[in-house]
Amino acid sequence: MDMENFRRRPWLAWASVTLLGILCAVLAVLQYRWIGEITEAERGRLHDALLSRLSALSRAFNEQISKSAYALIPDSEQLEKAGREGAYSAQYLRWKESHEHEFQRVAIAVPEGDDLELLSLNLDSAQFSRVDWPADWLPMREQLRQRLAGHGGPGQILARGPVLIELPRFGAPEPGRGGRGREQEWLVLELNLDYAKAGLLPELVKRNLSEGGKLDYDAEVVENAEPPTLIYSSIPGQTSPIDRKADAAVSLLEIAPSGFRGRGGPPPPATGDAGRWQLRVRHSAGSIEALVARTRRRNLAVSGAILILILATIASLVQFSRRAQQLAALQINFVAGVSHELRTPLTVIRTAAFNLRGNMASRPEQVQRYGALIETESEKLTALVEQVLRFSSAMAGHVIRAREPVSVDGILQDGLRFHHVKSGGAPVVVYKQIAPDLPLVLADELALQQALQNLVDNALKYGTEGSNWIGVSASQSNGEAGPAVEIRIADRGPGIPADEQEHIFDPFFRGQRAVQDQVHGSGLGLYLVKKIVEAHGGTIQVKSEPMNGAEFTIRIPAAPPEMQDEFAHSID
Repeated sequence: MDMENFRRRPWLAWASVTLLGILCAVLAVLQYRWIGEITEAERGRLHDALLSRLSALSRAFNEQISKSAYALIPDSEQLEKAGREGAYSAQYLRWKESHEHEFQRVAIAVPEGDDLELLSLNLDSAQFSRVDWPADWLPMREQLRQRLAGHGGPGQILARGPVLIELPRFGAPEPGRGGRGREQEWLVLELNLDYAKAGLLPELVKRNLSEGGKLDYDAEVVENAEPPTLIYSSIPGQTSPIDRKADAAVSLLEIAPSGFRGRGGPPPPATGDAGRWQLRVRHSAGSIEALVARTRRRNLAVSGAILILILATIASLVQFSRRAQQLAALQINFVAGVSHELRTPLTVIRTAAFNLRGNMASRPEQVQRYGALIETESEKLTALVEQVLRFSSAMAGHVIRAREPVSVDGILQDGLRFHHVKSGGAPVVVYKQIAPDLPLVLADELALQQALQNLVDNALKYGTEGSNWIGVSASQSNGEAGPAVEIRIADRGPGIPADEQEHIFDPFFRGQRAVQDQVHGSGLGLYLVKKIVEAHGGTIQVKSEPMNGAEFTIRIPAAPPEMQDEFAHSID
């Protein structure tokens, strides 16, 4: 595919990019919907998993207290043998060997007529003694008296005050009571809050609400009353309930007047206010909703970044493909141009050699003419071969060889003399303005000379139409990077079109005018000039306007001061 065909069909690349852009937009919409669905599913999964874990925690807490409480009740055989106080005392001693201090007060409420007598257990000596009812136990006494009198069944357990658990012992079955006798006495237990707050609750929270040793949720236990009172918190230093809404809650200490609800049955519900306490949890990220929203934003950001990366990759591939096609077309044109450049001088040399072998050999003026012609064409071949070889060296990173202090004035004078002879004495005005005492530069003299020759060549080829004038100047320049030598080569030709100025230093590039006018060239000259100048640590710029000529400015850093002095001393 040549350059013209490529330019005629740019819509193929843009159509492909547009189609891929539409597909990426559709994919973005689908991903947005999918991420939304996944987010909702994740929110439900997290909430269900949290409720399941809270149910397990509530069940474990209630079962721990329930088992510990029921383990203090002796069986009928023990009661018959040791009596009420002896049986309870012996059962407590056995219980004490395998249990923590879950309860801070243990007592037996025994009916005495219409009232209840309270037998308090000494936790150290395991002996019972009759005591007055504590003031904070009086609501429990009143409820038990109502049940003893048969008025209305069990009363309401108050939300405030100590956590009391009453476990009745029933007598022999009586007719009409469903196979259960009357309540003989009640074992009354007061929960040890210090044990619950410092031992049982932290252990259960860590076991059920942490993963990998890290607690994912902030947990707090409050009394199920208004206003709630903080019992326990997993946040160090917290003294009051958290204001923000809980992700989930579960009841603890679901105690009925006749013991624990659902003992041995299914787990309690995950939410509600049936228990004495309530466990509230919030995700450490703020809430499950905040965690899910943050995860969604992160997924959207990652998805968007991937789509942008895909689009950028596609655009880069299209651009790279276009550049590769352009480079291929330029290389084809280069091969064709070099073939033509080689064929022309070879044809001239072969024709001149054929004529010299014939009758022309006896005419000295013709021999001299053909010899000069062969010399001129040989120089063209040599220059072309040198240019191709230097291009190959530039591609390999060896555009210049060893550098040494050289005089820019000398390089310019040699180059201008060469081009004066090369132009065959044509009336080309070369305006020279070379400042005296220019500093030396560290340069590969042959490479720098070729770069300057290429610029003068271009000025002769393209800048002398209608005005056979070339300007060459050199002066010292002092900038931020230090002293330098500034070389300007200008012409008064038709100039360089603005849309071509950014490409003139590309390899194989030839302007539209040069192609139309069939001006000989390989498209490597300015590319090599830039490479040579940059290899010397310098810069090259072009300034051109339509019909006002072109000016190339080269800046080469000056050699260090010690080299300037050393070179000047060697000349003396």
